Amino acid sequence: MEVHRLRLLFLTLALASVLPGCAWFGRGGDAAPEAVAAPQAQTGPSSEQPIIDPQIERREIRRAQIDTEDFEVGLYGGILSIEDFESHAVYGARFAYHLTEDFFLEATAGQSRAGRTSYETLSGAAEILTDSERDYTYYALSAGWNALPGEVFIGKNRAYNSAFYLVAGIGSTRFAGDDAFTVSGGFGYRILPSDWIAVHFDVRDHVYDTDLLGKKKIVNNLEAHLGLSIFF
Repeated sequence: MEVHRLRLLFLTLALASVLPGCAWFGRGGDAAPEAVAAPQAQTGPSSEQPIIDPQIERREIRRAQIDTEDFEVGLYGGILSIEDFESHAVYGARFAYHLTEDFFLEATAGQSRAGRTSYETLSGAAEILTDSERDYTYYALSAGWNALPGEVFIGKNRAYNSAFYLVAGIGSTRFAGDDAFTVSGGFGYRILPSDWIAVHFDVRDHVYDTDLLGKKKIVNNLEAHLGLSIFF
C-alpha cells in the first residue's frame, strides 16, 4: 500500500514537470509566425510613395495667328514680253476674294509699253506704231486654285504659310489702238510672312488673236511679276 502511494506521488510530480514545458513550446510556436510576418510588413512598399514617379517636361506651343479676312488687294511689278515688240516693265494691281481655303477669284489690271520690232530697228525710219499706240493695257478676271498649300522654312525656327496656285481667266487687251479678247493663265507662289500680308510671285501668259503685222496669228505675251498684298 505504501509502495502504491509512492508511485502515484512520483507520477503526479512527473506530469507537473512535463505539462508546463509543453505549454511553453506551444507559446513559442505561436510567436514564430508573428516574428516572420513582421519583417514582411516592414519591407513592403509604402502607400504614400508612388511606384513610378514620371518626370514630364512640358513644352510651350504657339498657335498660328491667321486672320480670317477673305479680301486681298495689292500691287505688283515685273517684266512683260510682248511678242514681236520686245520686253518691257509691267506694273499693275490685283484684287482677290477667297471663296474657300482652296479657291479664290481674282481681278487684275496691268500696263506696259511696247518696244520696236526687228523690222523697225533694221529699217531705221519706218514706224509701224505711233507713240500712243505702243501703250499696252490689259484687264483679266480669273479663278484660282491653291493646288499645294503648305509652309516654307527659313532657318531652324521660322516657318511661314505658303501656297502654290494655278489661275486661269478671261479679259481684254488694248494694244496698237485695238481691243482684243484675251485668255490668260499661269501659276504663282504665295508666302505669308505675317497674318495680314502676302508676297506673290506670278507667271502669266496672255493669249489673243492679232493681224497687226499683216497676218492673223495667235500671240503669247508672257509676264513674270513680284507683288505685295494685304488682307482686310
